[in-house]
Amino acid sequence: MIDLKSDTITRPTPGMMKAIVEAKVGDDVYKEDPTVNLLEERLAKMFGKEKALFFPTGSMANQAAIKLHTQPSEQLICDKWAHVYNYEGGGASFNSGVSCKLLDGNRGMITAAQVEEAINPPDFYHSPLTSLVCLENTTNKGGGACYDFEEIKKIRKVCDEHQLGLHLDGARLFNALVAKGETAQQYGEVFDSISICLSKGLGAPLGSVLIGSEKVMKNAMRVRKVLGGGMRQIGFMAAAGIYALEYHIERLAEDHLRAQELGKVLATQAYVNEVEPIETNIIIFYLAEEISESDFLKKLKEKDVIISSMGQGKLRMVTHLDYTQEMHEKLLEILKKMA
Repeated sequence: MIDLKSDTITRPTPGMMKAIVEAKVGDDVYKEDPTVNLLEERLAKMFGKEKALFFPTGSMANQAAIKLHTQPSEQLICDKWAHVYNYEGGGASFNSGVSCKLLDGNRGMITAAQVEEAINPPDFYHSPLTSLVCLENTTNKGGGACYDFEEIKKIRKVCDEHQLGLHLDGARLFNALVAKGETAQQYGEVFDSISICLSKGLGAPLGSVLIGSEKVMKNAMRVRKVLGGGMRQIGFMAAAGIYALEYHIERLAEDHLRAQELGKVLATQAYVNEVEPIETNIIIFYLAEEISESDFLKKLKEKDVIISSMGQGKLRMVTHLDYTQEMHEKLLEILKKMA
């Protein structure tokens, strides 16, 4: 089976399994798990921040960040395609009591000018107080698009001028770092908080880490507890994360290359109307009007190929750690022969 519905479907490699089995563990609720502590210290240092905290999921890490930055009745600014708005179950309103001002960005990316225009006047008490800007890099619904770092710095400047927090949903940030030749330190200097996911491109079974300044992270443990995220001997999964940081970052370039090659083949097929620009490991394409999406997905499944529909005519493939070169060559041939 060639499963490209997401990069979350990977299984631990033999080396990662060995690291999991041999991990030294303790009770993380008491902060006594040495492997979790090591992972948090390593990521905080990597990004040049004071604190990091391990979470079971990326959604919980993002939701904790929103709660740490805001008060009920306030408002955050994000793109209309942002994960924190579309794919976290309405958590911003439920967990933090904040609303989202949605901006019409480009493939999930917004500009400093848009942010500036969207800020509510702080002395106009009829509108929610703007307190946070959330960016996503790479953008999920935007097809793995990467921000221009210069634009991020401009957004930081706007946030400073208006005393706004700046959070990054960096679920696939390492894909962006590899694709753009950027560093974690650069992002740590610009963002107040960053969530990074270990279970997507990096291939760990679970886990995300929220990284931030001492000020932002002061109550992070309390918020994680409120959200139900306290874990015990979770060092087994933290060990997988440490292994992933050591061995699975540079290899992301392989996923990006295969995604580019899939995109090039799709772009030449009569059954495809459009392929969005490909920068990392996500391919988004649209079928020709006369092609039935359900029939197309069914035909692929009959050939042992699974991809996903994102709605509104978007089809998505995501290359990942378990997608081998043999699978890749087979899929290229299948796509060339699809009617």
